[in-house]
Amino acid sequence: MELGAFSVSLAVKDLQASRAFYEKLGFKEMGGNPEHNYLILKNGEHIIGLFQGMFEKNILTFNPGWDQSAQNTDSFTDVRELQKSLRDQGINFEEEADESTEGPAHFVIVDPDGNPILVDQHR
Repeated sequence: MELGAFSVSLAVKDLQASRAFYEKLGFKEMGGNPEHNYLILKNGEHIIGLFQGMFEKNILTFNPGWDQSAQNTDSFTDVRELQKSLRDQGINFEEEADESTEGPAHFVIVDPDGNPILVDQHR
């Protein structure tokens, strides 16, 4: 099962304070928009998203169809195929992708310890 690029999406209280902290750890901005209260930072192959006021908990995020540099991959498993496979294995969903559509979509599952996992396809 190919899940695509991986990042941790952090629910932060102060976007600029968090940005300054992670920059001291060597992270550099690779995307996002501070005017919309989020930034994407990268250090090597490690990616974190900083999101102010968008959600309550930190989220593990996977992006089918992207590599760790947010570049399109030649092939990938569509989010709806991933969802069907997980449903067939008994996984419950907090949010589901509309399986009658194509292109961008997402679903959310929660691991046994309450950690949300977002599978978010942008293409």
